[in-house]
Amino acid sequence: MIRDFKRTDIDKVMELWLEMNILAHDFIDSGYWRDNFAAVKEMMPKATIYVYEQSGEVLGFIGLMENFVAGIFVSNNFQSKGIGKELLDYSKSKNNELSLCVYKKNNRALSFYLREGFTIFTEQIDENTGETEFIMKWKS
Repeated sequence: MIRDFKRTDIDKVMELWLEMNILAHDFIDSGYWRDNFAAVKEMMPKATIYVYEQSGEVLGFIGLMENFVAGIFVSNNFQSKGIGKELLDYSKSKNNELSLCVYKKNNRALSFYLREGFTIFTEQIDENTGETEFIMKWKS
């Protein structure tokens, strides 16, 4: 079930954020994610977050800053089971357009977003990591 974020979700959401960023971005030193953990945790309550919960356990979430998808994170053991798509579809139902950034080397995420109707708008270098990323957009 998808529901709104509750403050009591913060530890599980941050655990997923860190674990999945390190796994999905093996081309970026894991220290980068650890170094940004506290800042992201502080920003989380300012975002719109939808949580995917099953049997009382948070298995994934999507974070949005207005219509910008800051990220979709699904527990490693529950990936490729439609949870990310459900979270994205839920967010699409609440927005007429969405945008996001995805690293060029993150082939799995890039394929997912292209399959879900996003198009590459432009390419840029993430000044924090030095990695190439695509800015992608979706419109209803």
